[in-house]
Amino acid sequence: MGRLKQLAPRVGSLSSRVSSIGAGADRLKRRDQMVPWRKWYKTAEWQRLRWDCLVSALFTCTRCGLIGESRDLVADHVRPHRGDRELFFDPGNLQCLCATCHNRDKQREERAAGRDVAI
Repeated sequence: MGRLKQLAPRVGSLSSRVSSIGAGADRLKRRDQMVPWRKWYKTAEWQRLRWDCLVSALFTCTRCGLIGESRDLVADHVRPHRGDRELFFDPGNLQCLCATCHNRDKQREERAAGRDVAI
């Protein structure tokens, strides 16, 4: 029974972590409301385009060659669309990337390119 008493303080600390997850969802919801083109990702047109991109790439990341499942892959815009609807829905502007290459490497490159343009 001593072990159950030891668990009680740890369970209490979980509530703060759970509430922080909800805060992240609120942040994403606010971002979706502030940036009008974010809703394009929720359209059937985008879902079809994304699927076609992943299938044509044979579910393989164009950067690292990882073969993954659809939930692990991203249909990435080669040229950032920056709210341009034509560029957003252009199938020739899409490439298949794994989440790691997209969220780490590609984002870093785009931020660096943004700094170069600003200079």
